[in-house]
Amino acid sequence: MTALLTDLQRLYREAERATETYNATEEELERKRAEATRLDTALSRARLALHASRGAAGRLARQQYQNSTDISPYVSLLLARDPQHALDQGHVIRQLARERAETVGRLTGTERKADELARKARKALDDQLALAERRKKNKDAVHKRLKEVEELLASLTAEQLGALAELERKDTAQSQRALLASGALARDDHKPSPESARAIRYAKRQLGKPYQWGAEGPRSYDCSGLTSKAWAHAGTRIPRTSQEQWAQLTRVPLTKLRPGDLVIYFPDATHVALYLGKGRVVEAPRPGEKIKISEIASNPVLGAVRPRVRPQKPQRDKPRSSPAHRSSSRSRPGH
Repeated sequence: MTALLTDLQRLYREAERATETYNATEEELERKRAEATRLDTALSRARLALHASRGAAGRLARQQYQNSTDISPYVSLLLARDPQHALDQGHVIRQLARERAETVGRLTGTERKADELARKARKALDDQLALAERRKKNKDAVHKRLKEVEELLASLTAEQLGALAELERKDTAQSQRALLASGALARDDHKPSPESARAIRYAKRQLGKPYQWGAEGPRSYDCSGLTSKAWAHAGTRIPRTSQEQWAQLTRVPLTKLRPGDLVIYFPDATHVALYLGKGRVVEAPRPGEKIKISEIASNPVLGAVRPRVRPQKPQRDKPRSSPAHRSSSRSRPGH
């Protein structure tokens, strides 16, 4: 029975690893879509500017060809005998020449910018297509792992399933006792920050909702979907996947763990839960289960991380009106 439980837990873990890989690809694809949209907008603006620059350059070319610019009369005046008049008109000629040079410069610069934006937009589209293909492969991998779990569970009798659940419960209780006895976990809970308290309240409101791979609410969640949404509700954006949460957020020792911190599990950081205090976490455990409160040692603990909360800007108090001003604003008797 122990070997059967080990196999089942391995399959669950492989399914969760595949899910987190899918989540990472999905998040990257969203970023690439946003980048492609931004580049398309910038390219459209550059093309409009290029059209305007080409129009200005075209007008200059036509004026020069037709000899109809304002400079032509001044050129003829340069032949006059009045030196001061000739100097004045020379200044006008230089000014017009500078304007021509600036127009040509703008045209050249806009062409280069449009070409560069077009190149980046094409690359962003190619990246999108490649990521979409990778996402499909990741999705197929998740389905394959989940099918293996379903096939194993379907092959078991009700007695075997009950025995597996009891064995897993005993293993968790033993791991919890060992963790608490080791002194690695904080004996006294540290007070949560206001943001942590909001994240905890959000996570608790999701209790009983089903686990679903790749989901981030509001009807269902996977493990990192729950933690990322809880902290987003608290006003702090954190990475979408458990592996990125482990890689990017501030790590804290278990002895300094406080409610609201994230507990990361397994050597490859493929599972995450939100710490509640007193050695318990709220988690979206795995396929087929619902969001619940569990012992912190329900899975092998890798470590803990803490989202970094940005300090809020102090709000300025509105100036109060003086008593004289308040009295003057009141309606007077007889008015």
